[in-house]
Amino acid sequence: MTDERYSTRRTTVKEIDDLLYEEYKVLDHGFIRVVDYMGSDSSIVQAARVSYGKGTKQISQDEALINYLMRHAHTTPFEMCEIKFHVKLPIFVARQWIRHRTANVNEYSARYSILDNEFYIPQPEHIAKQSSSNNQGSGTVFDKVTAKEIANTLKNDAQLVYAHYKKFIEQELARETARTNLTINYYTQLYWKIDLHNLLHFLKLRADRHAQYEIRVYAEKMLELVQKWVPLTYKSFVEYQLESICLSKKGLAVVRKLTEGKKISKEESGLSQREWNELMLVLGKPTG
Repeated sequence: MTDERYSTRRTTVKEIDDLLYEEYKVLDHGFIRVVDYMGSDSSIVQAARVSYGKGTKQISQDEALINYLMRHAHTTPFEMCEIKFHVKLPIFVARQWIRHRTANVNEYSARYSILDNEFYIPQPEHIAKQSSSNNQGSGTVFDKVTAKEIANTLKNDAQLVYAHYKKFIEQELARETARTNLTINYYTQLYWKIDLHNLLHFLKLRADRHAQYEIRVYAEKMLELVQKWVPLTYKSFVEYQLESICLSKKGLAVVRKLTEGKKISKEESGLSQREWNELMLVLGKPTG
């Protein structure tokens, strides 16, 4: 990083320029920071208008156009913007993160370098039992005593394997082999570059309240950065995607009947129990 400043003719956003390379703490040892970006809300508008052959419009119409694009899933104009993050995160979070294959990624390699003795230990309020209704989620939080015991065990295990890892390194064991006993709560780092359309898809899934806490907190911080970078797109994304729902044909039929003052049961709707419950929850009606 350099303190030198240069004039440029490319599109810039002062709010994001001011926080380039600034670290935002996430979890106990993690962080996220923006290292580069391309484009802005105006870049999205420009790309959309070029695509159907119309000239530049007034700024007052930009928000309406972005809303139209978001509402009708015209995604290409959003792909004209890109952003690059530097992220420090636990290995198990990185393995969830990498499932989003629409980005360019380069991760810190323990084959070439030595990992720091930094590992993630969840806070007691995030140490919970396996959910009885969701195979990939958490359920009831453990009592404080049990949660503390579990946290201590996680900490002791991580410290033990790092002691062995350090010994392996001192014995000059190949780093690619020495790393194999480390637990997945150890921290790694990666550079992650993605276009805005695919970033918003990532955030819709990972900032959702059902997402695992440890990746959700990264997504929530990224949402704050997106708001500074492309505020009109952020506002539209919240309105039409993040805080909206998608209705199936059968779900829409249920809503229509309810708005007509008619009664309808789950059996009559043809919805599964899970979809019925989700719909009733959104409508503020009992699920039984």
